[in-house]
Amino acid sequence: MSLNRNEKAAVIEEVAAQAAKSQTLALAEYRGLTVEALNKLRVDARAKGVYLHVLKNTLARRAVAGTPFEVAAESMAGPLIYGFSEDAVAAAKVIADFAKGNDKLVIKAGAYAGKALDADGVKALASIPSKEVLLAQIAGLLMSPVQRMAGVLAALSEKRGGGAEAPAEAPAA
Repeated sequence: MSLNRNEKAAVIEEVAAQAAKSQTLALAEYRGLTVEALNKLRVDARAKGVYLHVLKNTLARRAVAGTPFEVAAESMAGPLIYGFSEDAVAAAKVIADFAKGNDKLVIKAGAYAGKALDADGVKALASIPSKEVLLAQIAGLLMSPVQRMAGVLAALSEKRGGGAEAPAEAPAA
């Protein structure tokens, strides 16, 4: 189905708006994927806040022109699915995780922070823990010294209090 000029402009505008608020772009070739598999990928992407769209490459190039994702324009060839995400790793993670279980989805390229990424770069980005996991790890690191100090103080208190027995209560008269 061919798009008329107004529909193409609307697609470019929609993708440009998504690119403007995203940190990451991941590109993957979907040749040979079934509709069922593609729908499963879309559902997973939507659940994780990733904008996933099959686009004509010329429209995608126009949409990312003037954005940090313009560096990936050279890689925009062939049947590609485009994943944009506000979270730095979400788009790469969704596509890489799906590609592990489905060999028909092939990671091609991506872009992050104005730098073009090859397939290995997208996979490396996908291996970074999510923001929530990183925050939990930092919180754990910050709590560790406090917990150790509390343990030392409790042991010290027990040692000092444990040496002298508490006085026995006087019997009631």
